[in-house]
Amino acid sequence: MGWAPATSTNYSVRLPDDAAPAYCAITSSGVDKGTIEVTHILAIDQHGRPIDADGLKPSAETPLHLLLYRTMGAGAVLHTHSLPAALLSQLARDEGQVRLAGWELLKGLSGIDTHEAEISLPVFPNSQDMHALSARVEQFLSTERACYGFLLAGHGLYVWGKDLPEAKRHLEVLEYLLQCQREVTRHGCSANTR
Repeated sequence: MGWAPATSTNYSVRLPDDAAPAYCAITSSGVDKGTIEVTHILAIDQHGRPIDADGLKPSAETPLHLLLYRTMGAGAVLHTHSLPAALLSQLARDEGQVRLAGWELLKGLSGIDTHEAEISLPVFPNSQDMHALSARVEQFLSTERACYGFLLAGHGLYVWGKDLPEAKRHLEVLEYLLQCQREVTRHGCSANTR
């Protein structure tokens, strides 16, 4: 769907407690997700250290995944690099959010049952310092529990869910709504037009 160009993006799933010391399974760094195989996925512990990884290196963005498991109770975390997410997050960088309101597909997000809803996707400045970025995101999420995802400016979208099917649904909903919002901006409106 154009959401994972080249070797971008990363995905993870929380493992059951009896898998300890493995905490979650995550895609390895530097792999084209269009050709990903089971051998490109590794288990890591709660600190992001690989467990029996056979030379695989976890995604550089592992700290963001771990923080979402810790703070949001996520069962799966999906991160994409779609064109709408990259463009809208760059446009809304100074505002710090992309608001999505009045769209029918908002009802695809857990807990929303009307199109007369509004959600905000926070936009954080992109950084190569994943620990500092994770701390910034964690500080925001500690005060904003009703959140389905966030954007990294000029980078992409992070979503999560209680399990992989819910995370996938949230991803599809938000990517579609970002496409809609992108079309709105192409017609001269701001990224946050209601």
